[in-house]
Amino acid sequence: MPVSPVTPALRSSDRSAVGSHAFGGLRLSTLSTRLFCRAAARTNTGRRARRNGAFTLLELLVVIGIIAILAGIVLGVGRRASESGKIARAKAEMAALSTALEAYKSQYGDYPQTNNADRMLRSLIGLKGPLGADIVGRALIESAKFAIALPGAATVAVDPFTNASAELIDPWDVPYVYAYKTQSPWTNSSFVLYTLGPDGKDAATPLTNGLPNTTAAESRDNLYANRN
Repeated sequence: MPVSPVTPALRSSDRSAVGSHAFGGLRLSTLSTRLFCRAAARTNTGRRARRNGAFTLLELLVVIGIIAILAGIVLGVGRRASESGKIARAKAEMAALSTALEAYKSQYGDYPQTNNADRMLRSLIGLKGPLGADIVGRALIESAKFAIALPGAATVAVDPFTNASAELIDPWDVPYVYAYKTQSPWTNSSFVLYTLGPDGKDAATPLTNGLPNTTAAESRDNLYANRN
């Protein structure tokens, strides 16, 4: 009867070596896994920190673009509001001047016959008659409520009672335009009073027989007393 080979029993020292190798391999595998997990966690934490604590270039460009758009809107609205305020002020001032000119006509028989802004002002403060003669009369406007300055120095206020060159200045720092009976024939039954408006331009021929040229391209933003 054949005899099966007998595997020699491992010696205790051999068993210890095998167990030691197996256990060591397990420990190395576990250690490697732990190190990999820690590295992955650090990487994810770093990515989260970058996402939470900083902006990308694209994000910064988007934010800058939004700020620029909002700034443009605010500035545009501010300019429109400022322009609307100037228009309202010009209309109110010309209404007050028109009332004063009507009072002047009632007192002296006619409007000031001139197209000089300084003489029109001196007429309304009681220093000039309709034909330009010096008079001593009462003022028909409150000069303190108007901007009054010298030609070419619209931002420097002067006293019209002591300075014969003073003019009434509109909200765009340009003198108001006035004319009455400065052309022949003068077919207009009244005076002409207006401001050149925001662009500061006037038609090459602003008046024809006393009637204002309101259709010229330069006159489109002009504001006329008793017309706007």
